[in-house]
Amino acid sequence: MASSASSQVPQQPLFYRELQPLDSKAHADWRLKQGDAGFTAETPFVPLVVGEIAAASRNYPIVFAADSAQPIAVLGLERRNLFLGDDGRWTEGAYVPAYVRRYPFAFMATVNPDGFALAIDAGSERIAKSGDDGEPLFEDGKPSTLTREALEFCTAFGREAELTTLFATALKEKDLLIDRRADATLPDGRKLGLGGFQIVDAAKFAALDDETVLAWHKKGLLALVHFHLASLERFKDLLDRQAMHQAHGGDVTQPSSADASAQTASGANAGQPVKTTKAKS
Repeated sequence: MASSASSQVPQQPLFYRELQPLDSKAHADWRLKQGDAGFTAETPFVPLVVGEIAAASRNYPIVFAADSAQPIAVLGLERRNLFLGDDGRWTEGAYVPAYVRRYPFAFMATVNPDGFALAIDAGSERIAKSGDDGEPLFEDGKPSTLTREALEFCTAFGREAELTTLFATALKEKDLLIDRRADATLPDGRKLGLGGFQIVDAAKFAALDDETVLAWHKKGLLALVHFHLASLERFKDLLDRQAMHQAHGGDVTQPSSADASAQTASGANAGQPVKTTKAKS
């Protein structure tokens, strides 16, 4: 926990509007209400960590950010998450990325360069600063079960994020990433384009020297690249989903009764944010 609730950051991470490190005094009366994944409605992509690439590759094209080589799941071809229903729930059976499930919690850096504090998005519509609606963040001045589970979830996510950085560094060191863009024409003639991302050059990957192949095999990196390359076939599925969206006037999902965002601090998922976790019916 952090000792102060006041924090100003120059740029907020994706989805977050006002991150504040949790404080037992400043947030003593705050509660977290039930919610959905509606905050992802206009987001066509979401970051992934390495532990979930295999699961995510079954539903989404996985590409890499051009600047950092951060793995990204593509959710849409324009400013819309095609896996979100009009009721704010994720498509039934589709993997819900850990970055989505941890919201509105996160880690933020402290004064100590190597230190992090559990934080919450004070701008989230799920936050209740008074009253009895929702689950408390603190009880008798101590972190509630909800907050402890969120801390466990974010800690596991942070470890995976560090491994993801190592994966991205390995790809860049071997110069395997190449710029790509996706262009598509919808049935109504409208053209869509998605750029600013990179993919692994399959030819360069196949030509890796034996020493690197063996080292990457032992580290699990080879499998990650194969999952990435296989996931590129999902671009066709994404185009089909976009066409269905146009044809049905919006909602093309099968809503699930599971609350994707509420899973952040729920039981088993809290400590294992990157396991294969699907929306449950």
